[in-house]
This record gives sequence, structure tokens and C-alpha cells, in this order.
Amino acid sequence: MSEPTERDPLIQNAQLQQTLPGSATAPPPTEELGSSPKHLGPLEISRTTRYGILAGIWIATFLSSMNTTLVATLLPTISSEFQRSHQASWLGTSYLLATCTFTPLYGRLCNVMGRRGANQLAVALAGLGTLACGLSGNMEMLIVARFLGGMGGGGAFTTSTIITSDMYSIRSRGLAQGIASVFNSLGMGLGGPIGGLISDWLGWRWAFLLQMPLFLFSFLFTSWHLHYVTPGKIKRKIDVLKRIDYGGSLTLLGAVGSCLVFLSLRYNGEQPWSDPLVITSLALSVVFAVAFVVIELYFAPEPVLAPFLLKQKVPVLVGISNFLVANCNFAIQYFYPMWFQTVLLTSASVAGLHVLPNSMAVSVGSLFAGWMMHKTGKYKMINLIFGICPFIGAVLVSTMREDSNPVHQWIGIVPLGFGNSVVLQTMLIALLAHLPRDAMAVGTGFGQLFRGVGQVGGVAISSAIFQSSLDRELRRRIDTPDADELIKNIRHSARFVAELPPDLQRKARDSYAVGLRAVFITAACSTLLAYIARLPIPDKDLEHSPRKQAPSGAQNDSQAPTPSQSKPVTPSIPGTPVSELANPAELRRPTLQAMHAGKRSRRLSTYESADSVMDMEDDRIGGSARR
Repeated sequence: MSEPTERDPLIQNAQLQQTLPGSATAPPPTEELGSSPKHLGPLEISRTTRYGILAGIWIATFLSSMNTTLVATLLPTISSEFQRSHQASWLGTSYLLATCTFTPLYGRLCNVMGRRGANQLAVALAGLGTLACGLSGNMEMLIVARFLGGMGGGGAFTTSTIITSDMYSIRSRGLAQGIASVFNSLGMGLGGPIGGLISDWLGWRWAFLLQMPLFLFSFLFTSWHLHYVTPGKIKRKIDVLKRIDYGGSLTLLGAVGSCLVFLSLRYNGEQPWSDPLVITSLALSVVFAVAFVVIELYFAPEPVLAPFLLKQKVPVLVGISNFLVANCNFAIQYFYPMWFQTVLLTSASVAGLHVLPNSMAVSVGSLFAGWMMHKTGKYKMINLIFGICPFIGAVLVSTMREDSNPVHQWIGIVPLGFGNSVVLQTMLIALLAHLPRDAMAVGTGFGQLFRGVGQVGGVAISSAIFQSSLDRELRRRIDTPDADELIKNIRHSARFVAELPPDLQRKARDSYAVGLRAVFITAACSTLLAYIARLPIPDKDLEHSPRKQAPSGAQNDSQAPTPSQSKPVTPSIPGTPVSELANPAELRRPTLQAMHAGKRSRRLSTYESADSVMDMEDDRIGGSARR
């Protein structure tokens, strides 16, 4: 062997050697030198890889958020084309019903299929549903397509939150989720304006079809970059699939779906209380709701609504807040553009543009809340100060008149969007900060479940209030011989209002104004109750600096982090210290395993035994993010 020269490296295969505690160097790992490098943990990946992952999941959340409100400005156009204006609310509720029902499952699927597999399943379903919407030939097919899109849209939100939580500490997560909320908020806020503009220029179908390239980009970004691995124990596929709560999901779907059918038949379809379908749908809703509770409490191996969270104050209060905030948000999001189209008789594009200031306010609010939590490590004071803004915004929206000044009509909704974005952002961090570290996935699904039910309720309940008030006002104002037929046409086609003679048009516009005002006042009451519900939630330091080591003999299960958790990484948020990403303090948070030690109970969705924190992974499906 030749003697080394000054040009030879002092340490051969430096990249393959590791430093061990208490020793200078260690021999190369036992893996074959020619094999592919092992997969990295979520805190070990490079900044470029992290940005690639974020680009993929944030494109998907943007599109899914946009699709929740896209139909708000398309409702008059679509329902008038199919002559089904009284069924128009189903275009919103079918999407939100699927989101509400299937969103909690993605917390489990992230452990079953891996982060990448669950996210790509959600993106594929959302893309197929959106494509089917653009190709629908009747209202029934469009409603089914919206349901299919909602099955994936809800999953995009949950998987995005879980993936982001993997890659950031609890304190840096506030800023990261704030940036994520910008895309979420932009999609939700731009859905109305984009839908209205495309509808006026190209037709409503293109509002769906033009999204397909972006869905493809999202899928490709995650395929290329999302390959990190979280700790876990391999399980057989059949064992993993048996632990999914099929009964809870089906009964939840039945309960919410039957309630929507009841509201649609009774208030939108004008069926009397004595109608057998009305009675049956109401009865089924109650039966399915009771069955859901029984299954979750006593039978489900992996409950959709984890019972242990219902026994804790913070998750319950966050759930109530999420429900009421979502109820307010979607009631106004879906009916605010209609006010301009039916009361002021503007075009769909102009009505959509009135939502644009709200989307900008939502984005600013999300960034503001994330930045404030990142800088202060607190969330309660931010919530107390800015949490009242949604109530102020809802009151301003409910007091709009035809002769209101332009500032009121364009800016009145801004406090609503800004305040609600702050609330949702701080409540997410409050929930995660009070949960064990291995309950992040199930906790995220828990919060999304209440938010999803609130979204469905916001559209369905407000639609019932609106249709009931509109029918009453029209019958009070119109007393011509053909009043019944005229009222039916006005309710079934919003565009018909612009075609009426001046005297009837005035009555119809006033009736729409009264019905919409009832919706806005209900939304204001909802957001005020949400503010009151959040008041008892305690503050908690969002620490990111290492705490003092516990005394010898007082170690807990989280004092031995895995290599992927303990290895320093390059921060991917500008200005974020390395110590905030590799967070020793967060690793010492209690675990579900410790909380339930010694208790005989059903397995929860994130642990099974002392051998592993996350044990629902199947290597053949993809682990947490394996190829």
C-alpha cells in the first residue's frame, strides 16, 4: 500500500462515519457501502427537500380550500342552468359532508399508508372529483362529484398539518402553520372571485377544469421529495386495516347526511312536516347519531372521535370553538356573494371581487398570528385581543344596505376574515401544545372533525334559515293570482330576479335582503359564542430552548430521542435557530404511552405497546414516508 500524501483526506469515507457519545469516532455503519443511503428523519432532511415537500402539500391545500368556496359565486349560474336553485346548497354541503366524514380517517391513514401515501390518496381523490365536476351533465352528477372531491379535500388539510408538524418544533410550527394558513386562506378567499371571473369569461365548468395541472404538480412534488421516515414498528397490512374505525365513519356519515336531507326536504324542498321522507330522515339522523356515540365509546378499536380527548378541557373547548367559527365562516362565505347578485344585481365576477378583501385579511391574519406566536411563545393574549374581530365583522356584514357607502360594502367583511384566521391559527397551536407528542395525528383529526361538522352546519343551517325567511317574505309581499308559481321561480333561480318587472323585482330584492340578513345575524351570534367558549383555555409557553436535564433515575420515555429527532438540521424558516427545529424540550412532553400506562383500555390510534410510539406502519405500503 502506498504511503499517504498531503493531498489525501485524513479521514476516509468521512460521510459514512458517525460520532458516538464518549468517543471520537465510530466505525462505518453496518450497511453495505454500495447500498443506497438510509432514509432521513423529518428533522434531518435538507432545506431544499423541505421546501419541495411544502410546495407539494401547500398547492393541494390551496386547491382544496378554493373548492370549498368556489361554488359560492357559481351557485346562481349552475342552479339556473339546471333549474335546481332550491338544491343549490347541496353543491356546498356535499363537499363539506365528505370533508367532515373522511377527514378524521387521514390521521390514521398517515400512520397506515405513510405521510406520502395518505397525502397522495387525498390529492388523487380531490383531483378526480374536481375533474368530474367540470364534466357533469346534471345536478345529481355534480353533487356526487363534489362529494368525491370533498373526500380528498379534507385529507389534504389533515395530511398537510401532520407533515408540517413532523418537520418543525411546537414553537416554530406556529410560524410554519401560519404560512400554510396563507395558502389555505388564499384558496378560500380567492375561490369566490376566481369562480365568478372564470364563469363570466369561459363558463362555470372551466372553473373546475383549469385546476387539473395544479393537482398534477402537487402530486409530482410529493413524489419527488416526501421520503423521510418517522420511527415506527412494521405491522401486517391486514392488522392495520382492522384497526380503522369503519363503523364510526359510516354512522357519522349517516347522521350528518340524514340531517342534511331533512333540512333540504323541509326547508329547501318545501315539504310539510307530515311528509314521510321528512320524518324518516330526521329519525335516521337521531339513530345514526346515537349509534356513532355508542360505537366510539365502546366498540371502535381506533375511534374517529378519540374518547380520551373528550375528557380533557382544552381539546373540548377547541372543538367547540372550531365548530362555531367554521359555522360562522361558511354561512357568510356562501351567502355573502349572493347578497350582491340578488340585492344589488351585480355580475358573478363583481360579487366575487367583494370577497377579495376578506381573503387578503385572512392571509395577513394567519401570518400575523404565526409570527406573534413565534416571537412571544404565547397564544392566549393574541386570541383575547383579536378574537372579537369576527363578531365585529359579522355585525358589519349584517347591517349592509343597498345605499351603504362603498367602504362598508367592500371593507366591512375584513375584520371577520382577519379575526377568524387568528383564532383558527392560535387554537391549532393551543390544541397541539396540550397534547402528548404521539397524539399529534389523532389530535389534528379531532380538531378537524369539529371544524368539518361546523362547515357543514354553516351551509346547511344557514340555507334552511335563508330559504324559510325568503319564502315567508315573498308570500307576505306578493299576492298576485299566480303568486305560488312566481315565488317558486324566484326561489329556484336567483337570475330570475333581474328579469322581473320593476315592482315585483323590488319586492324580490327586499325579500332576499331580509333572508340574507337573518343568515348574517345567526353567524354573528355563532362567532360571539365561540369567543366566550375560548376564554377558559389556559396559556402555555411554546418553549424551544433545551431544558435542564432531569436528575438521574427520573428519566421518562421521552428522554431518549431517536436519531432523527436529536440530530441538528438546517432551519428552513428564515431566521429560525437550529435549536427550534431540533427541539429537546418538546421531546420531553408526556406521551400517550405514559398517560395510559397500567390502564386496561382499547388501543388508541397512535400507540399499541411500549415498543414503539407509532406502530401502525406497513412497510409494503410505505411506512411513514418510505419509498
